[in-house]
Amino acid sequence: MQEYEALKVLVAEIEADMNKAEGGNKAAGTRVRKQMQQVKQAAQTVRNRILEIRSTD
Repeated sequence: MQEYEALKVLVAEIEADMNKAEGGNKAAGTRVRKQMQQVKQAAQTVRNRILEIRSTD
């Protein structure tokens, strides 16, 4: 499923900024929060896609 693969890529991209944010880098923390919003939206897309698949069966 393409939507799920996109979600995995988003999560993987956050790792570097997450490590920087844990070290106290405020700009990295801001980037992580923005990226987490994108993860939330991607997760919702996956949920909707799963419901579509389930309803067609």
